[in-house]
Amino acid sequence: MRTILLVPTEKGIGLTSASLGLIKALDYAGLKAGFIKPFLQSDRSITDNKKAAHSRTGILAKQVFNIVSPKSISRQRVERMIGDDNLDDLMEEVVANHQTLTDMHDVIVCEGLVATAETPYATQVNQALAYALDAQIILVSTADLEDPEALADKLDVTTNEFGGVSDERTLGTILMRVQNVENTFANQPVAPGKANLTLTDDFINSVKKSSPAFETDKFHLIGVVPHSDTLSIPRTWDIGQALGATWINEGDAKNRRVKNTLLTAQTVSNISHVFSPGSLLVTPGDRDDILIATALASMNGVPMAGIILTGGITPSDTVFELCRPAKKTGMPVMQVETDSYQTVQNLSDINKEVPSDDTARAEEVSRFVAAHLDLDWIKEHFSKGHSPRLSPSAFRHQVVKKAQAKKMRIVLPEGDEPRTIEAASICQSRGIADCILLAKRDDVEEVAKQRGIKLPDDIQIIDPTSIAADYIDGMVARRKGKLDANGAAAQLKDSVVVGTMMLYQGEVDGLVSGAVHTTANTVRPAFQLIKTSPDYSLVSSIFFMLLPEQVVVYGDCAINPDPNAEELAEIAIQSAASAKAFGIEPKVAMISYSTGTSGSGADVDKVAKATEIVKQRAPNLLVDGPLQYDAASVKSVGAKKAPNSPVAGQANVFIFPDLNTGNTTYKAVQRSANVVSVGPMLQGLNKPVNDLSRGALVDDIVYTIALTAIQANSDEL
Repeated sequence: MRTILLVPTEKGIGLTSASLGLIKALDYAGLKAGFIKPFLQSDRSITDNKKAAHSRTGILAKQVFNIVSPKSISRQRVERMIGDDNLDDLMEEVVANHQTLTDMHDVIVCEGLVATAETPYATQVNQALAYALDAQIILVSTADLEDPEALADKLDVTTNEFGGVSDERTLGTILMRVQNVENTFANQPVAPGKANLTLTDDFINSVKKSSPAFETDKFHLIGVVPHSDTLSIPRTWDIGQALGATWINEGDAKNRRVKNTLLTAQTVSNISHVFSPGSLLVTPGDRDDILIATALASMNGVPMAGIILTGGITPSDTVFELCRPAKKTGMPVMQVETDSYQTVQNLSDINKEVPSDDTARAEEVSRFVAAHLDLDWIKEHFSKGHSPRLSPSAFRHQVVKKAQAKKMRIVLPEGDEPRTIEAASICQSRGIADCILLAKRDDVEEVAKQRGIKLPDDIQIIDPTSIAADYIDGMVARRKGKLDANGAAAQLKDSVVVGTMMLYQGEVDGLVSGAVHTTANTVRPAFQLIKTSPDYSLVSSIFFMLLPEQVVVYGDCAINPDPNAEELAEIAIQSAASAKAFGIEPKVAMISYSTGTSGSGADVDKVAKATEIVKQRAPNLLVDGPLQYDAASVKSVGAKKAPNSPVAGQANVFIFPDLNTGNTTYKAVQRSANVVSVGPMLQGLNKPVNDLSRGALVDDIVYTIALTAIQANSDEL
């Protein structure tokens, strides 16, 4: 277990963002991070004379990563203890808080104090923290690309308190909010990789003239995080709170983001450009025409951030009545007493820090920062002497990287569905897959406009009705004796069937559907046209269950109602191959209501027979059964019930005896434990087809597309 102390070189450089990003990157690397902020930067969160409270970063870490951190000691108490020359006693208390975390984590991220006029003792305290916690130091700084000497001076001055830049305690630096560095991501990155924004050789060499250890093995450049306006986007609710506004209609203020603020007093005909997603209009309260036009834009599907009515002027009841339908769209409307110009000035002075209750923004910040850190270095440095677990974040990162390695063509039959359009745009822009949307172009572009989605130039949009006739002959030939031309033409009116024929004929590499279609609608054409791989006798499915500590595989929970022993063995072999292809070294548990020979009956005998078949067909595969679920998953139970088992207590692939058991178990775990499940992923088909939940989020669709791309490019599946 290691402790990393993040030490800021100055105020306002994004210390909280750096902490969240580092925790995220450690999670991607399969390392469980804890968090501690020993001392509050200010006492604003202290109430009722309490001596401690959770810091803003601590609250966000709990919300984003479910990390429970110790409370922070108040600034008032720190100052009193230092004044009484009791710094050692203060550090003893910090160590006690720190030790509550050590047994549960691989790395502890500790956030130091920022030196300000109010905290001139920050350097002294950070130095004491480093020694008390035996922590290694990562400096959080920023860089002016026109002034490399200034960066060298900051690093040298700050590290002097810890032995200097070359000391083994000082690991390196994360440069935050660097201006004028091109950001290669148009949208938020999905996962980190090798630091993708680097400083120029000229800049690095200039820094080295003053600080020779910079960007060497002694002092690593851990990340260069560009300035991003998009990550400073507040919610409309935050704006209202900061301005002390009165809500005329709160609406969806807690979810809408303010992408731009526009002061307007022109006539409506001259300001049509302001009615766009994320716009917050500032206008005098007596401009009824602008208020009504904003309401109309909202009713037409434009998710504006809202409108601020200035001057303390309240519109008439007649105007409010005209705008009433816009309330149902969630359009936020607020009122302030200040005039328009003063309001805009007040907006420019608003604190841009992530509020402690803005979980969505904190998650975006953590992903963005992590994407610009050197994950290879983090994994190598912090995994020494440690066996990394495959955490949910590490799994998602791995899936994206594998998909990006060889971009495959994935057809999306539900091409005008909003979540699908957004997911396809993300996958296309990030190189996860080449996406083909089956829909009318006008419909796709209209949805994209209303949702504020930027369609990549190279994304394909095909009207399925324009190509359906091209597949009639091929479909009749594939279903010879079962379908004539008229029947094929009728079925090809369904875009899923069109997409499946595109897959069958090799025009695409995989298909993803199910956001609005049922599972049957998605898989039936696949069974009829794609059919089973020659290596297998059946098609089955798995779910990747993203448990808090690791990712496990459940199969079969969606396709085969009551497989016999031979079929169950095949499902196990298929599922193990899928697990291995996605970075999970399979340890297969054949689940039953009985462990070993403790029970009897036809159901237990089936599982026992299936286990033996698996051992014969895949002698190198770690498999055991029958095993009860607790014996398979809990070490203490496994050691007691099956002490000689190579799988008991550590299984990561769970094969259920029938669909009733599998489907019930996966849904019970998913809902009761609030676990994310990715799937079902079909296995055993000639080509990959995957089904979505109709409640799928955009991220779910992105990862399903990535899974499908990997299946299309894997010899193991």
